[in-house]
Amino acid sequence: MSEEALRIAFADRGLGWDVLEHQAVFTVEESLAIHAAMPGAHTKNLFLKDSGGAFWLVTVDHAKSVDLKALAGVIGAKKLSFGKAEDMAALLGVAPGSVTPLAAINDREARVRVVIDIDLADAAQVNVHPLRNTATVGLPGAALRALLAGWGHEPLVATIPQRG
Repeated sequence: MSEEALRIAFADRGLGWDVLEHQAVFTVEESLAIHAAMPGAHTKNLFLKDSGGAFWLVTVDHAKSVDLKALAGVIGAKKLSFGKAEDMAALLGVAPGSVTPLAAINDREARVRVVIDIDLADAAQVNVHPLRNTATVGLPGAALRALLAGWGHEPLVATIPQRG
């Protein structure tokens, strides 16, 4: 689906579509300038695959360094590793650098399990990409969870373990 479909989904839920256009960002470090321009929680997203073949999309605060080994046990996954770009494109319709929980709108078969860090679940504003890494859109954590559930991706809210 397109960004237009996201705009419609936001409108259907009565959510504003305040988008900050910016240069393409591929890393958390590159996105730091955006943080000053846009209040709220900024995210990073991990597209993962477990050793059993299940796919996971984990959204955490940008500053967290995720312990993948411990994460597997927390979310009920087998050994986790980063998913391939080809799988990301096929399942979520996005490329590396543009990963976002909003890409779940493209996973109509619900093959990717979405996990939201507990710190973001009820945040006043969570900032994510709208299917491209040249823009950022903000929405309440509760609204993000509701959108995901409406697309058949009831998110797992979990305390994401960090590397020490």
